Amino acid sequence: MQTIRVETPSAKYDVIAGSGLIETLAPRIERVVGRLPRRVFVLTSAPIWALWGHCLQQSFREAPVVLFLEPGEKYKTLASVEKLLRQMAQAGGDRGSLLIAFGGGIVGDVGGFVAAIYMRGIPYVQVPTTFLAQVDSSVGGNTGVNLPEGKNLVGSFNHPLAVFADIGVLGTLPDQELRAGLMESVKAGIIRDRALVRFMEEHATEVLGRDPKALERVIAASIRMKAGVVNRD
Repeated sequence: MQTIRVETPSAKYDVIAGSGLIETLAPRIERVVGRLPRRVFVLTSAPIWALWGHCLQQSFREAPVVLFLEPGEKYKTLASVEKLLRQMAQAGGDRGSLLIAFGGGIVGDVGGFVAAIYMRGIPYVQVPTTFLAQVDSSVGGNTGVNLPEGKNLVGSFNHPLAVFADIGVLGTLPDQELRAGLMESVKAGIIRDRALVRFMEEHATEVLGRDPKALERVIAASIRMKAGVVNRD
């Protein structure tokens, strides 16, 4: 397990990469925020929840309120945001509530934006479930939704309290999505970390075979590069 620190003028937080994070998520969040608030929300998609929802829930003494976002770019909209905000209000969400964005990049983008504007801002954490979200979109505080006129035209910079990148969830990720995420690491490695590229070349079988130690090495190095860019941006 590795911890990478992100430090910006507006926020400082840790990105933790390793195995077994979802099963111990609640106590890990408590180490960051202290006692969990009365109302905890989890924003996710139905496919992710079907695979990993029970695993996440078992770490909480009181079950969080689960909110669902339909999978797909076409649901990354203001209409979806309004629906989620109303569900939170109806469930008793207040300014002390906490949101957990549990899914891929779309869930993370929408969740961060919802957290930024509900009650004029509530804290949230990122629990990315795709390789690309773990190494890129969950770090840096970029949140938002699309308009018919273009992608990500509405949003805000809203950093999470922490990011928990669990290697274990990648075991159910389709091969195509894993390879797409790995391309981000290859790109970042060519630009900033040739040692990472060499490691991926020399250990391609282990990386593509989802060996936890190999994936942790690649993910941690990629996050470290992203954090470095965010720190200087």
